[in-house]
Amino acid sequence: MAAAAQGGLLGRLVSVLETYRGRDRVVRTLCYGCQLAGGALARKDPARAPVGGSLLALAEQLSHCRTVLRLFDDLAMLTYSCQYGLGAKEEDSIVRWLSVLNNLADQLYYPCEHVAWAADAEIVRANAPKWWALSMALWGASLLLGMARSLRILTQLRWKLQAQPSAKELRAQAKAEALTILSNAADLANAIHWLPPGLLWAGKFPPWLVGLLGTVSSLTGLYQTYEKVSTGTV
Repeated sequence: MAAAAQGGLLGRLVSVLETYRGRDRVVRTLCYGCQLAGGALARKDPARAPVGGSLLALAEQLSHCRTVLRLFDDLAMLTYSCQYGLGAKEEDSIVRWLSVLNNLADQLYYPCEHVAWAADAEIVRANAPKWWALSMALWGASLLLGMARSLRILTQLRWKLQAQPSAKELRAQAKAEALTILSNAADLANAIHWLPPGLLWAGKFPPWLVGLLGTVSSLTGLYQTYEKVSTGTV
């Protein structure tokens, strides 16, 4: 029984890694986990500072890897945005327009990040800090819109659950939306940290806190991906 359970768990993990989204979530989790561990070691134990520095360097390389892979996400995002359109199939107009604005912010985020990356790599001549700031602002806007959308859906689900308290699908959807809010809130805190200094807590987080927030968000997303694979929705 134990071997079968382990085999099933390993099989699901492989299934997650075989998808682009699943692999990205695993790399993201490792990236922020290394940043959390590296930042904590460098902060608490000077004797382990070299190890902490190595982990932070690894986190930086994993982050760079994800940035390069996102160079190929524009068409996928454009296809999704075109398929969703103005959300004519959505029953609620608030959810529809929040989704449309969310898609727009995501669509604009990718080319801005690409320009920032290319400027850093000296492929194009551009002001990299300004393009990074713009991409972070768009990411933050996307996260806020996503949270607002999930809150609206949660409100609607609460009304439906009052009439159908035993509906498993509704409860599962409510759980997914709650996890999305948690993940987006953690990412939003980091997005503000990466904005130019002077706005709220921009630039004030230590590496371990950035790693902690990112790890919370990443594990939440990884769990959601695992759940989708388990139920055959991915």
